[in-house]
Amino acid sequence: MNIPGSMTQVLPIDDSSQVGHARRVAQRLATELGFDETDAGRVALATTELATNLLKHAGQGSLHLRSIAAETGSGVEIVAVDSGPGFNLNECLADGFSTGGTQGTGLGALRRQAQVFDAYSDDKGSVVLVQLFRRGIAVPFLRFGVSQHSLNNDPACGDVWHMACDKQRISALVIDGIGHGEDAEHAAKCGASAFAAAPFADPETSIADMHQAMCGTRGGAAAVAVFDPRVGVLRFAGIGNIGASLLNVEKSRGLASHPGIVGSQFRKARAFDYPVEEHQLLVMYSDGLQSRWTLRDYPGLVHRHPAIIAAVLHRDYCRGRDDATVLVIALEATRD
Repeated sequence: MNIPGSMTQVLPIDDSSQVGHARRVAQRLATELGFDETDAGRVALATTELATNLLKHAGQGSLHLRSIAAETGSGVEIVAVDSGPGFNLNECLADGFSTGGTQGTGLGALRRQAQVFDAYSDDKGSVVLVQLFRRGIAVPFLRFGVSQHSLNNDPACGDVWHMACDKQRISALVIDGIGHGEDAEHAAKCGASAFAAAPFADPETSIADMHQAMCGTRGGAAAVAVFDPRVGVLRFAGIGNIGASLLNVEKSRGLASHPGIVGSQFRKARAFDYPVEEHQLLVMYSDGLQSRWTLRDYPGLVHRHPAIIAAVLHRDYCRGRDDATVLVIALEATRD
């Protein structure tokens, strides 16, 4: 699987009139992805439920919408994000429980409708994830999440991400073109195209190939990670200020990058090998995200779906003055 990156579509929900708009946008995406009327209807119902819950329980929030790649075809991912008072997930999943005077079938019904469901809530707010696929489409075996946003909702984003998986290895790229807007996006896309042509090349080679492809552009920061579960090692190379960490419940380890600008000037990229333990996460992020964060501030979050983790980090640590990308990958044994 070669998974090209895309921006997160954000649908603000702070008024009841926006619920219908969000439903139509999500249903249209499902139809574009080949969902039939019944399956597109499931997407519409889930969107309505999530948006309505945001208004009832948090007062306002947003829905983050994107397509998600499966082995055959694509699915629709919807993430509801708020900064409200939080809720008890186990209670809210029980049919008949309600804090808003309703019938109390919301989250339980969402869990039954969606092929993938997860949620996290604390006193900083709540994030609820649903992924829906057409009937007969297998849920992706690779668990990852991404939250990518351009500065001031610009149609052009200077950040680009890309992933690949061959059922044995996982390869991931994050590029941050210098500045933001169309020129930064062009630089980043030139690098991503070079990476996508050989995503499982050694990261040192990938950086060199991207350097050639980005010459004549603004250039940018870039980082490549290749994980091979057969040897339990993640190989990483970075130039510039793309942040990256390997973490689990007990500890976090930063991954080393070198100074420079890909497409302009840097010393030869050097890749480092990092042993990967069971149930570790790889987090890669552009400098649109603050670097001083730790999942220890969020009890239990490390066990949630990577899409939940990416949304929480973006919600709480986005600088708000540059494009921002957070990519979270569960480093698990891939399939034979």
